[in-house]
Amino acid sequence: MFEDIIKNAKKHLSEQFDHTADVALYNQKKVLDAFRDERIALRHFAPTTGYGYESDGRTALNNVYARAFGAEKAVVSPNIVSGTHAISLGLFAILRPGDTFVSATGMPYDTLKDVIYGEDIGSLKDYGVAFDYIPLKNGKINENAVISYAVKNKPKMVYFQRSRGYEWRASFTVEEMGGVFAKLRSAGYVVCIFVDNCYGEFVEKKEPTDVGADVIAGSLIKNAGGGIAPTGGYVAGKEKYLTLAENRLTAPSIGGEVGSYAYGYQYYFQGLFMAPHTVKQAVDGSLITGYVLSDAGYDTLPAKGEIPADITRSVKFNTEKELTDFIQSIQEVSPVDSFLKLEAWDMPGYEHKVIMAAGCFVQGSSIELSADAPICKPYIAYVQGGLTFEHCLVALERIIGKLQQDKK
Repeated sequence: MFEDIIKNAKKHLSEQFDHTADVALYNQKKVLDAFRDERIALRHFAPTTGYGYESDGRTALNNVYARAFGAEKAVVSPNIVSGTHAISLGLFAILRPGDTFVSATGMPYDTLKDVIYGEDIGSLKDYGVAFDYIPLKNGKINENAVISYAVKNKPKMVYFQRSRGYEWRASFTVEEMGGVFAKLRSAGYVVCIFVDNCYGEFVEKKEPTDVGADVIAGSLIKNAGGGIAPTGGYVAGKEKYLTLAENRLTAPSIGGEVGSYAYGYQYYFQGLFMAPHTVKQAVDGSLITGYVLSDAGYDTLPAKGEIPADITRSVKFNTEKELTDFIQSIQEVSPVDSFLKLEAWDMPGYEHKVIMAAGCFVQGSSIELSADAPICKPYIAYVQGGLTFEHCLVALERIIGKLQQDKK
């Protein structure tokens, strides 16, 4: 029965799978060229200690990322602990007391709220940085409002969030964002365009830095780490901004000249090399999950058969039980901690209790098959990742079985 469902879905998704294969091949060539142009050698994997002066591995890793992302410069570090940290690093590096930055994509993701306007915790607000946002218009960027705001108020930064966060809307494509970037520049906006690139790397042939973004930031335990990087994050973009990011990561007197890692850099290089293929596995898993669950009567975003703009898929459920059963099903077929019985908890940085399936080799890795959901109406789960397409199929079989039991 389930085999027939999958066979039918694969047949109808053949065109989409051809598309993801084409994107993966393009991006694999791009990453490989970056490795070859930087003449990556075994010595670049070597561990360093202490100050890490003249660390060839650190320097080469930064340069490979910059090339792969079409950026002038990149800061890649195991000391960046998450996507939120990478974004925060970029924001604090660029913004100054008295500056304003505006989000063009509505309110940013939950974990950034304290970064932006927390009280007496070292937030941007505490340092005198003002924040504003332009609400989305029917789930899309309100281009006219963004451009009007930028021209009139001249904010230091216009900020874009590529993924949907905990919202029922589509994620933004590079083409969509690039169109807004071009209109901002044409209207005379000359300062910083910053993109939260989490969940989007290598899903398309171009990155935001290829179409006009000044700075992008993300996590290495999402797409860019290929499921291999054990921790870390990156900021990439224009050299003048990335020099500030180096100074913020360490200190203005030493910048990017220091930074050691006693465990070596092999997994960071290898993860980036694997990333185009791994992202394809996750996107193909998202496509077939959306197709099968849509046929089963559930609303999903992206819509059935639509090419995703990132590795995250939203699924709307009728009851809290259906939602938790969905999340628990993914945990039950995880390679790690499959025996755990999940419960919602007050996760740091989130407004509601969150239930999260993350039976991963790397704790919290979103490029591995995982899912999370705030416990609130509407009951929406956000499933992402999948190191292998086959793992996504195994999980989907368990999910369908549980949801069918719920309907009895």
